[in-house]
Amino acid sequence: MKKILIVEDHADIRRLIRMTLEFDNYEIREAVDGDSALAMAQEFEPDLLLLDVMMPGGLNGLDVCSMVKLQYKAPRVVLLSARGRSEDFEAGMQAGADAYLVKPFSPLALIETINAQWEAA
Repeated sequence: MKKILIVEDHADIRRLIRMTLEFDNYEIREAVDGDSALAMAQEFEPDLLLLDVMMPGGLNGLDVCSMVKLQYKAPRVVLLSARGRSEDFEAGMQAGADAYLVKPFSPLALIETINAQWEAA
């Protein structure tokens, strides 16, 4: 069973993502900020992180992405952001992201992006 860690500070968005993914056979965990995401990534060892870029606290999604890619067994990372400029996308790719989805995104776009990550892994 594939393991997905959802890292998003907005409860409604976390719930929407979880509801979208519940139809597939995934083990899902959730974190609300960068610090808890790093701790959970170490414990849970997800295959994929769905990672918000802008979060409260000391670590944003770009920080978490960089750290996870360096410290763990290199899970796939999809960044989720309201910022869709080319500079934002480039910053995400430089942090080590495998994909970048701009909010708001459709459930279908999320599923297609996740499926593309499994194919690329």
